[in-house]
This record gives sequence, C-alpha cells and structure tokens, in this order.
Amino acid sequence: MIDRRTLMAAAATMAITPANARKKAKAVSSTFPKGFLWGAATAGNQIEGNNTNSDTWFLENIKPTVFAEPSRDAANSFHLWPQDMDLAKAMGLNAYRFSIEWARIEPDEGLFSAAMLDHYKRMIEGAQARGLHPIVTMSHFTAPRWFAAKGGWLNAEAPALFARYCDRAMRHLGDGIGHVLTFNEPNIMRILNAIGLPPKVWDLQRAMLVEAARRTGSAKFTALNAANAEDIEPMQANLMAAHGSGKAAIKAARSNVPVGVSLAMFDDQAIGKSSIRDAMRQKLYGGWIDLAKKDDFLGVQNYERAIWDAKGKAPPPSGGDRGHLGAEVYPPSLAGAVRFAHAATGVPILVSEHGVGTDNDDVRARFIPAALAELKKVIDDGVPVAGYCHWSLIDNFEWVFGYKVHFGLHSVDPLTFARRAKPSAAIYAAIVMKNGL
Repeated sequence: MIDRRTLMAAAATMAITPANARKKAKAVSSTFPKGFLWGAATAGNQIEGNNTNSDTWFLENIKPTVFAEPSRDAANSFHLWPQDMDLAKAMGLNAYRFSIEWARIEPDEGLFSAAMLDHYKRMIEGAQARGLHPIVTMSHFTAPRWFAAKGGWLNAEAPALFARYCDRAMRHLGDGIGHVLTFNEPNIMRILNAIGLPPKVWDLQRAMLVEAARRTGSAKFTALNAANAEDIEPMQANLMAAHGSGKAAIKAARSNVPVGVSLAMFDDQAIGKSSIRDAMRQKLYGGWIDLAKKDDFLGVQNYERAIWDAKGKAPPPSGGDRGHLGAEVYPPSLAGAVRFAHAATGVPILVSEHGVGTDNDDVRARFIPAALAELKKVIDDGVPVAGYCHWSLIDNFEWVFGYKVHFGLHSVDPLTFARRAKPSAAIYAAIVMKNGL
C-alpha cells in the first residue's frame, strides 16, 4: 500500500475560506495546561528492526511487493531503545509513545514469549525511570504472520484473538502503562480508498497479497494496512469489534488505565454550496466516532487538511511550505481536526501523531510552533487536550517508501545507527521546557 501521509497529501487543498479569514483573531495565553503530556511517537516495526514474525516483514520481503525496500535493521531500536528514551528525556519530554509488537509476543498461535513480554516491561520501566509517561499502542498496523494467514482482520475469530493477546500483554505489563491505544489508524484503508489510489497500486497490492497467501498456504492473507478494496468494510467491522474486545481485556487487567483508539483524521473543511464534507466525514470516520464516545480518550493523528466542495477535493494551493511529494504544510490543520474530534465524541483528545515529512528541517522548525499556537487556541476554547506527541522521535522505516521519507526530530545513520538531533528538536524542546509558546 501507499504511505498514508503521502496519500493525505493528495487531499491538500485551497486556502482557508474568506469567511474564516475575516474572523477576528482571539487572544490566547502562551502557557499550556499543567500536566500536559509532551511526547514523541514511534512504532515497533518502523524502528525496532528484524520484526521477522510480522505480516509486514513478510510482505516487505516477497515479490511482487509494494514496498520500496525491506525494513531490515530499521533503527536497531529493539536494542537501542534506551538511547531513544534518552533523546526524549534530553528534550525535556514527559511522555513517549511506542508500540508493543504482537508478532514478537505471540510469534506462533497460542505461543506467548515471556522473554518478549519482559523486554517490553523493561521498556515501560525505562520510560518511567526517565520521567516519561508510557503511551503504549497494542497494534500499530502490524500483526503476527500466522494471524494474517488466517485472513487477518477478515477472520471472524480476529476480535477474540486480539482480546487474548491484549489480556496476556496487559497482565504482564499493565501496571506501568500510562495510556493505551488499541489500534493505530484502523480507518487508514478507508482513507486510502476514498482519496483514490492509482489502479496500478491496487493491482500490485492485490498481486502481493495473492503471493503471500500462496506462500503461507492460506486462502486469504490480509494486513491492517494492506487489503483489497472489497475487503475494507468487512475488515472495519471486525476491527471495531476487536477494539471493544481488546478494551474489555485491558480494563479487566487494569481498570484504571485510560484506553482509546487513534484515528487518521484530516482537517475537513467545506467550501461552496452542497459541500460533501459531512458525508466524507461519515465515510472516513463513521462507526469509530460512535465507539470513541465510550472510550476514555480519542487519539487524533493529523497531517493534512482536505477542503471538500460539491464534487470532491479541491486542488492544492500554490505557494507555502511543502512536505513529501508536494504535500501542503498547513499548521492550523491539527487544531481543526482536534476541534472536530472533540465535538463529535465529547471525550478528551490526545494528539497521538502530528508531523511533516521533509528533508528541509527548516520547514519542520517553522511548522511545530505554528501548529502548537493553533492547538493552544483550541485548548483555550475549552477543548480538553491531554497531550501532544510529535511524529517522529527519529527517522524511521516509512512503510512503502522505505527510508526515503524523513519525519524525525533526529536523524539515524543507517550503518552505525548514531542518532543526531536536528534543529527542529531544539525548537520543540524549548516549547516543552517552557510548557508554552
């Protein structure tokens, strides 16, 4: 499949409407709420390396594949996670978001690894020792290969299998976890389908999944972020059920831990008469919004805005900063997505991802304070925002684009794995340490 941020870039649109532009700017304080979580986000398959029992590793390494290159050692964070947490601590962060990998914990069906559970327990304890609130994702796209070979999220047993994993993991790890996300962007395939992948991409992905099924001797091989168009809605139904069963298992193990889900969300804006914006919101987020109303919080992951007219998305504007593949860099986008997310669900919001893919770190350095200034306005308007996690702490494996796209606050040498802070890291750190702009 194509990288989600690149496809969101295709939805980047026109400048803000004149009516909104005429609104009088509202004065805001510069200080964020006491106890605000300042974090950076990562994901296991993207930084750990050698996630060999996962469905994604398998898809990366077969032919044909939509992946430009395999993840290989990634940033070697399976071993170097203490260095990564030290980077976060050095920036003054008080939160760190990472995933635990189901494929490591349950490499074969019903076989749970005490060694891997202990590994992630050490990570949670390491975060706490550094004053970092652990925000743990149970499924950041990847799942065990055996699970995908059983049909993945199309399998009627998927919600129960996910709940069993959540139960085992939380009973081993739960005491130290600060917030839990069941899934990372379970609506991603809806978004990719709605904004229109090129037919050749769908064809290549289909061929990849057919080959994966053949090699595993299964009737259907499907991953959360790699599925055929006709399978998307059946998958959504099982993912929603799995969110419910997983949350119940997590709460049974530790009733007081906040549990939610993160959604990929545009800043959806309407333009002209008969805008399809509200219909698109239902198409992209429908069902998940209703589930989130019963959760402790909602994770918002925003990278782009989309302005919808009567026919679809307006073309991207000219001028301004650009990210990967020409994506519009629009700082108010995060605030718009957060405002809608809270209005639609009524629950507190955690910004679980937000960033920009670019090799020009000056763009990132401008983007961070500008976006946070807009987010602060939303907070001052009474929207409960628990925290902000920037994507990403370090440059990593960006799915189908491999290592060509850079979202990190720190670079990583591919041979030595040495981390080096970019200037944008200092910009973000200054805001964090002041707890304000």
